[in-house]
Amino acid sequence: MLNAWATVSLALSLGSTAVAAPKASPPPAATPAPSMADLLAQSPASDWRTVDPENTVYMDLPSGRVVIELAPDFAPNHAANIRTLVRQGYFDNSAVVRSQDNYVAQWSAPEDRPIGKAQAALKAEFDKPIGSAGKKGEPFTLLPGPDTYAPVVGFSGDFPAARDPKTRKTWLIHCYGMVGAGRDEGADTGGGKELYAVNGQSPRGLDRNVTLVGRVIDGMERLSVLPRGTGDLGFYKTDAEKTPILRVRMAADLPAADRTPFQTLRTDSATFQTLVQSRRYRKESWYKYSSGHIGVCNTPLPVRIAKP
Repeated sequence: MLNAWATVSLALSLGSTAVAAPKASPPPAATPAPSMADLLAQSPASDWRTVDPENTVYMDLPSGRVVIELAPDFAPNHAANIRTLVRQGYFDNSAVVRSQDNYVAQWSAPEDRPIGKAQAALKAEFDKPIGSAGKKGEPFTLLPGPDTYAPVVGFSGDFPAARDPKTRKTWLIHCYGMVGAGRDEGADTGGGKELYAVNGQSPRGLDRNVTLVGRVIDGMERLSVLPRGTGDLGFYKTDAEKTPILRVRMAADLPAADRTPFQTLRTDSATFQTLVQSRRYRKESWYKYSSGHIGVCNTPLPVRIAKP
């Protein structure tokens, strides 16, 4: 039998317009609390999904690699444009040009660099109709509890997402590590030439104002620890302050031996549901009070490297 969370998740994934808020699940019995590491170690292989190399971007910095998973289900045109830019070497020998405290780290190539077959700007992909991924709609796992910025929040595949059953719209959320396409004043002035990653508390006011194109699944610490820019909005004032980007590649274009087989925990799996509940009702001995709530951007989205 489906519980309230699973029932609403199923209704949303099928595009139901009448969605009742789930009833709060009772707190688990007072038993020893397994750690997140224990839960993941005990999870079946079927609860994990291998990230598609065609949607995996490797960005190499002097300090190491940053790995980005693209979200073509939500931003198909931007994802395709980014692939084109990457494959043309557009981001090679570019730089991280901005690091604003508790906000974003941003990177781009010099303005005069040719974009080849890519497009300079695209129509914004801030949100999309629910069910646009097919008859059954895109996957969506509801997160119990209220949200300040959206009627319904949860997870669509590997990404934090929101929905509005009244307007029939769904969109990605600005959580830590999410990657967006910078733009100018006009909504349709971005395209992927300038990208940023959220490096602090979630700036949810940006939701549906910027096209989110994916998330960092490995190496986010290499962006979050960068020196903060001293110019306006955290931009670096001199080239010497910028962090060089050595090269950027699509994982699919590398030999299999040179790829890292990342896997993400399926957000529609029993392991993920157990993980969320364990975080809503903290039972570790350190906790003296358990709130029974968790924010969408505080919910872990585990990533691992597949075992040989």
